[in-house]
Amino acid sequence: MKVDVLLGLQWGDEGKGKIVDVLSPGYEVIARFQGGPNAGHTIEFEGMKFVLHTIPSGIFNPEKVNVIGNGVILDPVVFRKEIHQLQQKQINPLSNLLISRKTHLILPGHRLLDAIYEASKGRKMIGSTLKGIGPTYTDKIARQGLRVGDIMTPSFREKYDQLKASHDRIIKSFDTDISGFKIDGMSFVEYEQEWFNALGTLNLYQQIDSEYFIHQCLANGKKVLAEGAQGSMLDIDFGSYPFVTSSNTVSAGVCSGLGIAPSRVGKVFGVFKAYCTRVGNGPFPTELNNETGQAMRDIGHEYGATTGRPRRCGWLDITALNYAIMLNGVTDLIMTKGDVLSNFDKISLSTRYIADGKMIDHIPFDGNHLQPVYEELAGWNCAINDVLDYQLLPAALKDYITYIEKLTSTPVSIVSVGPDRKQTIIRN
Repeated sequence: MKVDVLLGLQWGDEGKGKIVDVLSPGYEVIARFQGGPNAGHTIEFEGMKFVLHTIPSGIFNPEKVNVIGNGVILDPVVFRKEIHQLQQKQINPLSNLLISRKTHLILPGHRLLDAIYEASKGRKMIGSTLKGIGPTYTDKIARQGLRVGDIMTPSFREKYDQLKASHDRIIKSFDTDISGFKIDGMSFVEYEQEWFNALGTLNLYQQIDSEYFIHQCLANGKKVLAEGAQGSMLDIDFGSYPFVTSSNTVSAGVCSGLGIAPSRVGKVFGVFKAYCTRVGNGPFPTELNNETGQAMRDIGHEYGATTGRPRRCGWLDITALNYAIMLNGVTDLIMTKGDVLSNFDKISLSTRYIADGKMIDHIPFDGNHLQPVYEELAGWNCAINDVLDYQLLPAALKDYITYIEKLTSTPVSIVSVGPDRKQTIIRN
């Protein structure tokens, strides 16, 4: 058996959570392999809506095992809120959620450092979610982070205090007044108390050596789906650096984030929107700062599930999509939010760029100041939310999908026509 992978091919917010929820009945194990509460995976079904930040999106299938892998970083306070959200809807994650002992913890100091680092950048700020992601991964790489497995050790509080003291020294080096700074509406002292209280909830869940667990599942013939967060264009190595996240969001991250060999990776499902969005700063060649972009934002409810910030919107970028397909070895494309474009008479997509007066079909080292070269296609200009048979989709939409397949040399195997899990067409 091999591990199938599902990840985003753009700048995040592609609809990965919904698709994992749709695909999870075909798997025994769903495992998150990177990222943290900067993710916001939205799932809707039976009139209910959930936003998950850390817990895998297969949690709504009680017979499936969900794993928070070692590549994930976890904030106990955010985790506890997610658990309460699920329990309020009679979903009991205690029965099917496992956590890697090697998962790193986001400390209150990480949240504070994130805000200070971002404020110090001024106009060059990245657009961080301020969830402590970067500082946590920094401590992980610096070999001084705390992990879930440390919580039950006798020296945990001593290690915490040592790391807190290190954070305090960094904070004092900035000429920044933090006296009024709030973390989710709480003072640092209040949040720190909440953090320690939330460890009690975290300790209720079974902690595992996830690398051994995943290998044993594969040896026993169980199907495993690895769930990615953010998007390929935000990868720490291959995204639009420095406007990126702090982890490897591409398929290679599965190997280090779950502890599997490259040869154990099977299908790679790449999720993309029928158009593009981005939250925060950084290059976005096809961005539309006009009525069309605003219409996409309003119709698609393009506001961050984690931050609530309005997303930047633009036409589909085939050059960036092909780049992500190449990096990930995508075998199957999944297109979401085609329904958002239902009111447009004409649909554009960018197939190349003009950079320094030359036509290019690749992502250059400096991704700024790229001028997209558009092709225009007919829009379908009708509602598709209730269409569940691919053959019944409007011809213009099928032409759009066929053209994407031609330009990417990759099949579009699933088409989402709305936010609910039922609004999904599986072609292959």
